Amino acid sequence: MRKLIFLFITLTTIALNAYADEVSFVASGPDVVVAGERFRISYKFNTQKVKDFRAPSMKGFEVLMGPSRSTYSNTQIVNGSMQSESGVTFTYVLLASEPGDYNIPGATATANGNQAISNALKIKVLPPDTPAGSVSSSSAGQSGNASSSNNQSVSNQEVFVTANVTKTKVYEQEAFMLTYKIYSLESRMTLENVRLPDFKGFHQQEIERPTHATWTQEHYKGRNYFTIVYRQFVLFPQQSGELTIDPARFDVAIEKVVRSADPFDAFFNGGSNVVAVKKAVSTPAIKIDVLPLPSGKPADFSGAVGDFSISSTINTQELKTNDAITLKLIISGTGNMKLIGNPDVKFPESFEVYEPKVDNQMRLTSTGLTGNKVVEYLAIPRHAGDYTIPPVSFSYFDLKSKSYKTLTTQAYPVQVEKGAGNADNVVANFTNKEDLKILGEDIRFIKLNNVELLPRNEFFFGSWIYWLCYIVPFLAFALFFIFHYKQAKENANVAKVRTKKANKVAVKRMKVAGKLLAENKKELFYDEVLKALWGYVSDKLNIPVAKLSKSNVEDKLQKRGVNDELIKEFIDALNECEFARYAPGDENKAMDNVYATSLNVITKMENSIK
Repeated sequence: MRKLIFLFITLTTIALNAYADEVSFVASGPDVVVAGERFRISYKFNTQKVKDFRAPSMKGFEVLMGPSRSTYSNTQIVNGSMQSESGVTFTYVLLASEPGDYNIPGATATANGNQAISNALKIKVLPPDTPAGSVSSSSAGQSGNASSSNNQSVSNQEVFVTANVTKTKVYEQEAFMLTYKIYSLESRMTLENVRLPDFKGFHQQEIERPTHATWTQEHYKGRNYFTIVYRQFVLFPQQSGELTIDPARFDVAIEKVVRSADPFDAFFNGGSNVVAVKKAVSTPAIKIDVLPLPSGKPADFSGAVGDFSISSTINTQELKTNDAITLKLIISGTGNMKLIGNPDVKFPESFEVYEPKVDNQMRLTSTGLTGNKVVEYLAIPRHAGDYTIPPVSFSYFDLKSKSYKTLTTQAYPVQVEKGAGNADNVVANFTNKEDLKILGEDIRFIKLNNVELLPRNEFFFGSWIYWLCYIVPFLAFALFFIFHYKQAKENANVAKVRTKKANKVAVKRMKVAGKLLAENKKELFYDEVLKALWGYVSDKLNIPVAKLSKSNVEDKLQKRGVNDELIKEFIDALNECEFARYAPGDENKAMDNVYATSLNVITKMENSIK
């Protein structure tokens, strides 16, 4: 037993020493506080061998308490491996005095015999609510408490959504950013449904947001709100004139604490309940004045608007006939990169030119797409000689100077020598760039089949082939008439047609949902899946949409001979789709599960309904 205790102590000491070799000294605190509010900052070490701790200057804050020192240690065995941690934490309680942006430098200390310094902290101090805002807030709270016995409401000052654009006057194809931002006095808020505009007249690109965004505090119009950026889009107007970005609608639910008028509830539950208050919030419409591009466009102008540059390279200037030559153009800059056309390259007439290969290497910013557009042109000279690939011109509209600019690349002299092989039998695989293959050097002759010839004096009229030319069309017409009559009779029965085409319509909608899944359009994806599921049973069971319900569908399916297990699977697919739409977590995984489940249950249902 003593040997086991000694071994355990030895292993623990070794583990602690090994862990202590890497010293961690981390400062943590809130990013945003309100003036007059108390908050904590802490300095955490992953070792207990700390001395000479020196706090930095905390200018702009009043130190109410600190530093208070606390130690921690923890040892656990996971899968036979011992994991130990211990350390020291120094904590301060501060009071924010005046609004502003403040920096707290790193603290210093000696840890494990070495000098260590922590990270610096940036803290933004917001002004407190204005007296008007405080009165409004308190009155709103009193109104909520007074109405707890009948109803609760949320004012337009408690929660709202802003739609801000970086510009309201732009040129055609000029990029600008649209931001939807949610403001709420309560951080416990959920979105139940969102309807964004279709951005008619604009080409839109969405800026990727963090998967798990967090609420931050912001002082807005005299009050401090919890706020979060919902979505951001970069828009490119496709036509001139006054364009309108339609309002967006947000259905929100806010958790509010209301005081109960029931004395028993007040005694047992503290007199307060948390209720979810729903409210529909809309953003105002936004007018965008789009100016047309000036007249005098260059002949090679292909719609580029922004700030660009162009360069070119060529893989070789000396080659043989039937070898490939690649000219690469690189368009760099910021603007509507994906919407501009490819520059026109004037290759010599004896060059066989293939479709260019385009590689977009760009990222989305608030001013447009930034990066490179690489265009590769592949051509094959068929005859020997000295040629020149002329300069390539590229014109764009410069937003800074508000004028057209034309850029040109250099010309390339090319020397082509006669090579081996038949030029007509060369095939270019542009996917593999200059990977060319000569299929053969000899002439491929036409292979003739044995044909039986008829005597010159034999006549076609009166033969059995002659009569078949009359009989076969007549029989084909009769069959077509009978089939068409039967089809028209079936189509007259609307219910039967709907039932027959139910699976086809549902599969078509699931294909649309699959495209929305690939584009990560969450709201539209779930709408399309629900349409596919409800639409399938509506058509298959001949139930009007207005009378659709889960219980009604369940009864109809049982009457049509569908087993209870499959009916439950169908109802579960509807519930899973509705739940996953608003559930937190991995959205991509949830969408994949919903898509697979819905497609599977429609297939099973088609094979089971009698």
